[in-house]
Amino acid sequence: MAVVKTTQTDIDLLARLLRAEGEGEGQQGMLLIGNVGINRIRANCSDFKGLRTVPQMIYQPHAFEAVQKGYFYQKPRERERRLARRAVNGERIWPAKYALWYFRPPGDCPATWYNQPHVGRYKLHCFYQPTGAECENVYNTY
Repeated sequence: MAVVKTTQTDIDLLARLLRAEGEGEGQQGMLLIGNVGINRIRANCSDFKGLRTVPQMIYQPHAFEAVQKGYFYQKPRERERRLARRAVNGERIWPAKYALWYFRPPGDCPATWYNQPHVGRYKLHCFYQPTGAECENVYNTY
């Protein structure tokens, strides 16, 4: 069962994001990116207060490099749609299980990002999860 309300258009939009942001990281890398996006919708904290839908999350200003830099144009494939559905249905895996941030640095992962601790790396992306009570919703189970 979905942990955030979506339409087929939302699934297609999320699938496009997974492809644009993580295609080079393989299926697990794209699922991790989906985890972060769904976590942002569910968390309602920090920079992500008030996000309630997939489009709001994706088009939040400065949130995703693929959207900002114009390589968010490819059509979703069925592979990415399946991964998007898995993320929407609550499948979360480490290191993005509770992460709200990720990025791809040119070298090693910094110890913190937006004052949040580094929790792990998958291939080229570093993942960061919140600490403290402000973002406790991200830690809730479905």
